[in-house]
Amino acid sequence: MAEAQVSKQLDAVVAKTERLGVIGSPSSTSELAVDVVGTAVGRKLVGELAMFPFQQDGVAHYALGQITEIELRNVWHEDPTMRSLIRQRGKIDAVSERQDTHLGKMTISAVFKHATVPSSASGAAGTSYEPSIMGTVPSTGTGIHLVNDAVLETVLHRYRDQIVYLGQVYGSTPKLPLWFKHFGRGPDGAGEAHHLGIFGKTGSGKSVLAKMALCAYMRYQQMGLLILDPQGEFAKDFRGGGSGEMRIPLAGIAKQFNKQVVTLSVRNLVLDRWELFQEILFESDFFQQLTMPKGDNRRDACAKLADELRKKKVKLEDLNGRAAFNTAWSILADTKVQQVFYRTAPSRERFESARADADPDDFFQHQWQPVTALFDRSRAKAKTVESALNWLLDVNPQNGVRPILIIDLSREQAHGLFWTDTIQSLVIKRLLDGITTTAERRFQEGNETGLNTLVLMDEAHRLAPRQLPENGNAAAGVRGVLIDAVRTTRKYGLGWLFISQTLSSLHTEILQQLRIQFFGFGLSMGQEFQALRPHVGGDDSALRLYGLFRDPHSSFDISSRQYSFMTTGPISPLSFAGTPLFLNAFNRVDDFMGANGLAVPNSDGVTG
Repeated sequence: MAEAQVSKQLDAVVAKTERLGVIGSPSSTSELAVDVVGTAVGRKLVGELAMFPFQQDGVAHYALGQITEIELRNVWHEDPTMRSLIRQRGKIDAVSERQDTHLGKMTISAVFKHATVPSSASGAAGTSYEPSIMGTVPSTGTGIHLVNDAVLETVLHRYRDQIVYLGQVYGSTPKLPLWFKHFGRGPDGAGEAHHLGIFGKTGSGKSVLAKMALCAYMRYQQMGLLILDPQGEFAKDFRGGGSGEMRIPLAGIAKQFNKQVVTLSVRNLVLDRWELFQEILFESDFFQQLTMPKGDNRRDACAKLADELRKKKVKLEDLNGRAAFNTAWSILADTKVQQVFYRTAPSRERFESARADADPDDFFQHQWQPVTALFDRSRAKAKTVESALNWLLDVNPQNGVRPILIIDLSREQAHGLFWTDTIQSLVIKRLLDGITTTAERRFQEGNETGLNTLVLMDEAHRLAPRQLPENGNAAAGVRGVLIDAVRTTRKYGLGWLFISQTLSSLHTEILQQLRIQFFGFGLSMGQEFQALRPHVGGDDSALRLYGLFRDPHSSFDISSRQYSFMTTGPISPLSFAGTPLFLNAFNRVDDFMGANGLAVPNSDGVTG
């Protein structure tokens, strides 16, 4: 369809839509008063996407926005004398209902104007629509119309290949157009990395929304995706074993876009730093069984043991063998070594007595191997942190398609290994250090395209809390790396997507760096609501509309559940005015797949 034809059709398309009301008074460029017409007072209006045409600088403009509030006024009912009569009669036929006026509030989110499109190769020039601003308020009586899919498709015809759909306009039927641009250059690129956040209580639909957003980024072959998965939820979904009523076929969608997916679990991710060995040995029961509790003495002992092992040319990847254990066991028997972590003779005697009485075979099997197995490269499909990140962040892969790497750090995958929340945090810190170091190196090498990579982090409130827990040294390390990363990696083309159950418990520095945000149900009370207010610029009408979100699990059945979200930032061609948009995310996989032209997999998982 030629652009000129698209332009000519818009007025005709708008004319066929239902008129909701007219512009009333008082109105401003940020919020309009809407006098609702009589034919529309009986329908649901709050949340509806509306549109009106107006002239500005002699050029046709079209403004779009959502109805955020409806107020009923009847000046006769407000009169004290009338109220007395109403109290006695309950209703006055000449006044009640007939004199009612419905007043709405409309927040403008986008304005488009006619623009000339340069001549194409065929020599035909046309017109299209480009972003503008609302620099004046149209006259009262200007008609406000309901927006439908036909209107949006006509306005956004030029950008149809960039648009994705994650749901419908809140409380309405049109699909809300969104765009998730890659972090490189070009017509589909943002030119820089964006940091994103998805927030909401458990069951608010944030994980499903994140998976749909992940599918949107899969479209870009030049974009790499890294998923740090502390609970193993995303890894299960890619394997086809996810839970929940909406199981998005992530593996099938990745296959449609020729994306290679590699999942590394705790069992085949090889740690590659002596500092990690020291920390993990410190957290283990190895020295506890030798009468040494946690404290400075144990930390000194771990550091000394690691140092002596390196002096004896023991390689990190060989620690899991019996020879390395025998070397470590003999090192701990050395009095000079014991003097490093125990200065008094009685303490050394107690330690040596415990070591001499211990069964080396039992210690090797139950205390040493569960720790050192994390460094063993002989495991099946083993890959070091360094090699995994280099593979992911290679901006020029052989087939030209960047991969998807999932790091499954769940306890479920750590059977037979020494694994705790603290160890998980240490491993995440190693991954984050590797990502940021590689990003900086590529930037210093003058890579013009940047990394063009998104890192998805689930359970962000636990990894970067505002208040550190007691004995939270490992958590402090992760938080510090994340805070530094969100400040610096944007220019490297490395963006972050944080998923969190709360706003108030996530570190403020991370929240301040987020460019695009989705807020689901559950943030409308107490500290969460106070933390939410600054992210919408204190817009009371938007906050009141957000307050109408209902708990998805309060629905009578699964099919009627609504997963509502408020979003801010440059996530939609309808949101460049900076005001929040509201949507109901799809609650059926077929709706999501169909809206985005994705093939639906059959029962065998094959798309077709």
